[in-house]
Amino acid sequence: MQKLILFIVIQMLFLAAFAGSDKPAYQLFDREGQPASYEELRNAAASSEIVLFGELHNNPIAHWLQLELSTDLHAHVGSDLVLGAEMFEADNQVILDEYFGGLIMERHFTSEARLWNNYDTDYRPLVELARENGLDFIATNIPRRYAAMVHRGGFEALEALSEEALTWIAPLPVPYDPDLPGYKAMLEMEGLPAHGTENFPKAQAIKDATMAHFILLNLPENGIFIHFNGAYHSNNDEGIVWYLYEYSEINPEVLTISTVEQEAVDELQEAHHGLADFIIAVPATMTKTY
Repeated sequence: MQKLILFIVIQMLFLAAFAGSDKPAYQLFDREGQPASYEELRNAAASSEIVLFGELHNNPIAHWLQLELSTDLHAHVGSDLVLGAEMFEADNQVILDEYFGGLIMERHFTSEARLWNNYDTDYRPLVELARENGLDFIATNIPRRYAAMVHRGGFEALEALSEEALTWIAPLPVPYDPDLPGYKAMLEMEGLPAHGTENFPKAQAIKDATMAHFILLNLPENGIFIHFNGAYHSNNDEGIVWYLYEYSEINPEVLTISTVEQEAVDELQEAHHGLADFIIAVPATMTKTY
């Protein structure tokens, strides 16, 4: 009997030790670092004109929430939802449109559109959500070869492009503030390659400018444009956000979302406060998509 009682006590202590030890896959926080709900995020997005969903490219939680939020926004505004993404370069818009219009097969689209390696798992669900519901999907990023030109020769290098090529980038001359903290930090990154000159952040800026340009160009009059980009492109209201307000005379309602990884997600690390209107904290041990 004493052994039985001892066994029961040990079991109770064991269970007590693990009581409340749930392992959440993520936790949402607001800009001030206070816990937030998905409902709050959804409602805020539904009342915005532009939603910039900043992801960590290999994070499955971010990609899942992108699909969930896009689906909910479609239910809210119907055909007045437009999707767009950094992962598609502007000169591939015609291929996207041909695929959406049923003119070409998916295998032709995927073989010619210079898709990212994680397209099937992470971005195809978003593309198919748009295609199946008759929504526009906008390729917003500058062709990578032109970003490379800026990296080598600054914005001036783009002046040699043809008129057709210039339609795939933000209008020249491109405004640029080298003192924005995000761009300054790029020059201070550890392990910066030897060719990381002052043109390094300019190559980032031409991407930000081009994405902002195509978002505004395709902004639905009474709807929502949800855009998917790496978090660095919109963190701290810089990058795309800065260019949206630089280019726009109407000051659109912009909602920003960022994704961060932490050892634990019960509290938002102070360094992540203020990154965006909503911050998705994901355990650092979360499985990656690549």
